Amino acid sequence: MPSAPMLSFRPFSGTRAPALAFLAMSAVWAAFAATVPVLKAQIGASDAQFGAIFMVASSGAIAAMWLAPMVDRWLGDWSLAACTTGMGLGFAAAVLADGVIGFGAAMLAVAAASGICDILMNSRVSEVEAREKRQLMSLHHALYSFGYAGVALSAGAAREAGLSAQAIFLAIALGLCLLALTMRAPHVHAPDPGAVLPQRRRGGLIWLGGAVVLAGLFAESSGEGWSALLIERELGGDAAQAALGPALLGLTMGIGRLFGHVLGRFFPDTVLIALACTGAAAGATLASLAATPGAAHVGFALMGLGVSLVVPLAMGLVGRSVSPVTRVAALAQVSAIGYGAFLVGPAILGGVAEVVSLSASFLVVAAVLLANALIIVPLLVRQVRSGKVEA
Repeated sequence: MPSAPMLSFRPFSGTRAPALAFLAMSAVWAAFAATVPVLKAQIGASDAQFGAIFMVASSGAIAAMWLAPMVDRWLGDWSLAACTTGMGLGFAAAVLADGVIGFGAAMLAVAAASGICDILMNSRVSEVEAREKRQLMSLHHALYSFGYAGVALSAGAAREAGLSAQAIFLAIALGLCLLALTMRAPHVHAPDPGAVLPQRRRGGLIWLGGAVVLAGLFAESSGEGWSALLIERELGGDAAQAALGPALLGLTMGIGRLFGHVLGRFFPDTVLIALACTGAAAGATLASLAATPGAAHVGFALMGLGVSLVVPLAMGLVGRSVSPVTRVAALAQVSAIGYGAFLVGPAILGGVAEVVSLSASFLVVAAVLLANALIIVPLLVRQVRSGKVEA
């Protein structure tokens, strides 16, 4: 009788640097989110100007992703370290800016470095997954979730203690630059012909994988950006109840990714993605139909547990299914498609909220997730079925 697979969280050779990169990126964006009111006032930006900065930064991240293969070829083992340094230096420049243009340029640099780092750290983890024949992506994405929560709380406590946004940003920037000195990340040179899809099937895999990532990021960003507003504006919750919405979403996403790391030993990735999308859709529906803040909290918690697995599992599946020499480029393309959620998501949700209601916009999120589970995932299974990678 075969023994059950061991549930091990032991470290793997080759994942130390990407794990640090996940934590570094979480520190940047968590500290930024925690100090937005101060930064907005510091540069004297209107709501429209600050929104435009977000749009430009998101566009810069998507554009920079296409440069990831070139950066990887040029910098090799130190590509992750260079991106982390770039995030740190851009972060320092952003907090020192005293105008909209300077701040926007600095945030564009941060977003570009972050976009390239996103591709490279996922590709390094994917290489180790292919070598070890096990799913590791969810565990590393969990590091981001918990790191984000920890830094956001720490930054908030630091502000309460009287520290300025400049002190917080500069401390994190210095920490990132020092961390980069330890982030040498060589490629894992262990090509596995059994895990490589034919060239003719790679394009379909990338588009379908990108569609899965887009749906996941669409749901994530909707919960992070609109849950508090739904609870406070439409359900009559107070400020603390409103803040608990995105907090629960982030916490359950981290927990979900840890469970995903364990479940990945027993179930194929595509099965987990379909189940995760279905569960997240149920949570979004519950939040949409909620009559009280408490019911909405339950919905957002369920939504976080489900959606937490969608992006890391899709990225891992694509990374293991392509040739090692095309892995960085493939993940760059998948991420660029997925990041489109940050461009179209606010317009779709804002439009539905304006015409119908904010509650109705979460029904749109549920519909997108269900379409992902019922249509996109089965097509993704067909793309990889002919290869030896488990779907």
